[in-house]
Amino acid sequence: MKRLQYFTLSICFLTLFSCSTPEKEVEDTLPMKVAKAYGFENFSKINSIAYTWNVQVDSATVSTRDWKWNIKDKTVYFSNPDTSYTYSLSLPADSLPPADKGFVNDKYWLMYPFQLAWDTGYTFETEENVPAPISGQNTTKLTILYDSQAGYTPGDAYDLFLDEDLMITEWVFRRGNAPTGRSITWENEQEFKGIKLATEHKNDAGTKFIWFTNIKVD
Repeated sequence: MKRLQYFTLSICFLTLFSCSTPEKEVEDTLPMKVAKAYGFENFSKINSIAYTWNVQVDSATVSTRDWKWNIKDKTVYFSNPDTSYTYSLSLPADSLPPADKGFVNDKYWLMYPFQLAWDTGYTFETEENVPAPISGQNTTKLTILYDSQAGYTPGDAYDLFLDEDLMITEWVFRRGNAPTGRSITWENEQEFKGIKLATEHKNDAGTKFIWFTNIKVD
């Protein structure tokens, strides 16, 4: 996490599953219930999602990236102050452009509940009555541990702190399944065509440092 403008979460995913919307029935595990709490069952009706990813790099600098994920035709439009282009998610993994890592990173910040349904190659554990690390709120802790095979940087873990409605209130990303990580809030959920997206994230000091604007869901 040395370069904040990317704020790469060391996301572990299989491109085939994270960038598509499987039709097959999925077991109603707690991760799947979380996905459904955010409207996963409505996702198949969506054709595209566009948004701007913003990160507070320092007190004076905000870095932005614009995306449009065309879900049905499996393409992504990318734009930043220096360049813009569209690429296909059907490309072989070794042919994907550099922007794809940013796309996956930013999509996890916006749509991680749905990744719980799309992603494969992880195990999970649950623990009840766990205080959230920032708010102290009583939550259900859902730990997601990715395996060491797939994705850009495999083997990472996410601790999700869920309220009684199975909404993520905070998460902790632990690189390489390290014992500790950074606590971040999930805030300002907004609904778009039946799906819910958390549009703001704050650190443990209460500073908003990642947020989404210009969200358009078709």
